[in-house]
Amino acid sequence: MKKNLKKRKNNKKLDLKSKFSSFGKAIKDYFLEFKKDPKKELHKVFKELKKIFKENSIFCLFVICTTLNASFLRWVTIHAFSLKPFLADLTFVIFIGSFSFLVRPKRRIAYFVFFHLFLTLICFIHSIYFTFYSSFASVSLLSTSRFLGDVGDAVTENVFQIKDMIYWFPTAYFIGYLIRYRKSLHMEAQNRKKFTASLSATLICLIVFCLSVTGVEWSRFAKQWNRVYIVRSFGLYTYQANDIVQSVKPKINSLFGYDKAFKEFKEYFEKRDNENKSKSKNEYSGIYEGKNILSIHAESMMSFLIDLKFNDQEVTPNLNKLAHSGMYFNNFYAQVSVGTSSDSEFTLNTSLMPSNSGTVFVSYFNRTYETMPKLLKEKGYTTFSMHANNKTFWNRNVMYESLGYDRFYNKEDYEITDDNIIGLGLSDEEFFRQSIPYLKELNEKDKPFYGTVIMLSNHTPFSEVDKYGEFDLSIHEKNEKGEEVTYPYLEGTKLGNYIKSAHYADKALGEFLDSLEKEGILDNTVIVLYGDHDNRLSKKEYIRMRNYDKENDAILDEEDERYQLFDEYDYEINRRVPFIIYDKNNPIKQTYSYTMGMYDVLPTLGNMFGFYNKYALGHDIFDIKNDNIVPFSTGNWVTNKIYYNSQKGEYKALTDEAIDTDYIKNRNDYVSELLEISNNTIVFDLINHDKANSNAYSSEVKE
Repeated sequence: MKKNLKKRKNNKKLDLKSKFSSFGKAIKDYFLEFKKDPKKELHKVFKELKKIFKENSIFCLFVICTTLNASFLRWVTIHAFSLKPFLADLTFVIFIGSFSFLVRPKRRIAYFVFFHLFLTLICFIHSIYFTFYSSFASVSLLSTSRFLGDVGDAVTENVFQIKDMIYWFPTAYFIGYLIRYRKSLHMEAQNRKKFTASLSATLICLIVFCLSVTGVEWSRFAKQWNRVYIVRSFGLYTYQANDIVQSVKPKINSLFGYDKAFKEFKEYFEKRDNENKSKSKNEYSGIYEGKNILSIHAESMMSFLIDLKFNDQEVTPNLNKLAHSGMYFNNFYAQVSVGTSSDSEFTLNTSLMPSNSGTVFVSYFNRTYETMPKLLKEKGYTTFSMHANNKTFWNRNVMYESLGYDRFYNKEDYEITDDNIIGLGLSDEEFFRQSIPYLKELNEKDKPFYGTVIMLSNHTPFSEVDKYGEFDLSIHEKNEKGEEVTYPYLEGTKLGNYIKSAHYADKALGEFLDSLEKEGILDNTVIVLYGDHDNRLSKKEYIRMRNYDKENDAILDEEDERYQLFDEYDYEINRRVPFIIYDKNNPIKQTYSYTMGMYDVLPTLGNMFGFYNKYALGHDIFDIKNDNIVPFSTGNWVTNKIYYNSQKGEYKALTDEAIDTDYIKNRNDYVSELLEISNNTIVFDLINHDKANSNAYSSEVKE
């Protein structure tokens, strides 16, 4: 019996060896024939392909149309079309199509239609999402979809565009083909040979693709931080499959990777803690200790608006006055991800980065965080937030408990009528006016307070122009005859509407500051104002602003000597938002140009107000000054010398100083480690575990 089994195995090995030998000989013979008469051999190939298409027309058309849509998406969004991601998408689509040969003929058309429509819908969603966030969507973001009802106008008005319909043209052709030729389509029975053949084609494409991928690309693919980079290198469908895996991981995080993550977390923050404690105090240490902190969350306010004028009228006169009367940081970045405003609140209060899957406010609200409200409460502060919106928006009512706020003044605490609404809710003027009594009451207590007031009127889509008040964005000049001529310039544009909206928000801010002064609240209160994120408008809006051709009411030609280049790097750098610290009794009137991010706010204020967070990722800006680096959740980063794009491995120099490879490598490594530590801290709830271990150790020592 054993001899027979051994004999069979040997026969199988010989058969396999013989097949490979025959396959190799066939390939060799083909190339010899091809060399003799290439034209004839190509004709044979095309003839064979034509035969394959005729016998498998639905399968081939499915592969072509579905792969084409993924290529369209890369072209429309990131303007990239290369062989590698195309091959990855092709591999995925062939693999999906392969299983059609195991489906009964009557259901095969339904199989193709379902998967083609599903994959087309994915392209469509990503296309819309990219317009708004300059990134690709994630499955984990479905948990935030319930918030779209509150910002529906912003989505439909600012995001959906004609280009997003391009994906439905191949779909229309594919379905039209099925309808027209449904009676004559070749629909043979289930065919395992064709299934095996298509899987073999999948394997060949996969091997060729894998051989072209570098180690760095595999590393970034595994981390999934930089979605644009992954789509550019691995194709859309591979990205989406990986995203599903990454989105499921947090749900089972207790099973995988905790020990390694906690070890790295401990080592990282112990090193940071020792470095921070070894530093001496700086000139701003403790200067505001014991004072109230009133943080103004300035919705969509951007730095380029500061000191900007149209027809000699300032866009933001009150913001300008505040900036020039206090400490103004003009090179400040918000560092938000898909959570926009909620990400800003999270990063400011924790000095951690946003999560790489979903949003912290929605997906990780039940974690333990070391926060500014908690640390100030230990110093005797009352903590609160005021926002005249639904308390459940961005899950604030729950997340604020995790952040350590004592009280959340929300929509239920304000009188809202049809007459005092602008955009998404209560107008900023009314919000501030109705907040003053609450602030006055808090100010009269014996305890200092830390509070955040969140503005709303300057939220996209900036469409209620009739409620913003008069602000002229046209150009007025006199012609050769002395007649006044008017050119529209930014009137009626999205950027123009945004500027008018910001002008209104600034007016409300000015009235609020006047009321705070009148009620004596500013006597012992430090104002901390920050823009939560940029206005999310497209690059072309800024190109028009900089390159307006008034004679033709158009944009200057790029060849025109007056044309000012505004590339993707200029666009990213232009996303800076204002950060201002103002104390009327200790007015430090200075502008700082240190590169600074939202994650630096907590350590900087901590030094000024006398509290410390050992789990902070940012820095006291007055310790690090010009050596700071601001990372973004995409893996991009900026310093005072360069803006680095990790998707392309390219950078834009911000000075004339030469940049060597070590400068970039060291900072890439730093950012990669920081993002991983931050995400693990959130996902694995490591602060909670660290505190629990510390408490357990303290108990043992006491015993």
